[in-house]
Amino acid sequence: MKWPFLNLFWPSAEDTAARQLYRATVAQARQVKFYTDWRVPDSVTGRFDLISLHGFLVLHRLKNDPTAASFAQNYAGALFEDMDRNLREMGVGDLSVGKKIRRMAEGFFGRSAAYNKALAEGGEPLTDVLERNLYGVLEMRNEAILDAVASYVRRCVDHLAAQGVADLTAGRISFAPLSED
Repeated sequence: MKWPFLNLFWPSAEDTAARQLYRATVAQARQVKFYTDWRVPDSVTGRFDLISLHGFLVLHRLKNDPTAASFAQNYAGALFEDMDRNLREMGVGDLSVGKKIRRMAEGFFGRSAAYNKALAEGGEPLTDVLERNLYGVLEMRNEAILDAVASYVRRCVDHLAAQGVADLTAGRISFAPLSED
């Protein structure tokens, strides 16, 4: 007999793998080069934007494989669970957390839709979306930086496409290198 309350105390292997994959996503989004060389603001918003970008890349990879649908939901759950925890650690009151998470989710899914569309269209739309999402608070139009970030995003899409879903659903991932060297 399977005990229904077991998952309250011990997460499933899929939950554990999704959290592990999410932690790798956050680690990639915290690479120093994003904030130094590529000038993404090192702020709560800038970090959210980079985690959103990398979360999108992971979900973009998983969306085309029906066997990964449940895992993708667990991954998204880990993402928003972490955002909830971070808001609470920053001192956001319990009554406000739900509203803030809802706005963050809307932001995440809005960014994801924009990234999806820009990748499908190719070329300049991606740099425009990246400028708006990563640098929206700055007066910045640095073509070299935008081109470098767009190139990185495209390399990540290709790099992730080459990774097996079995590895991803086991919590193993590698992102494309930040530099083309």
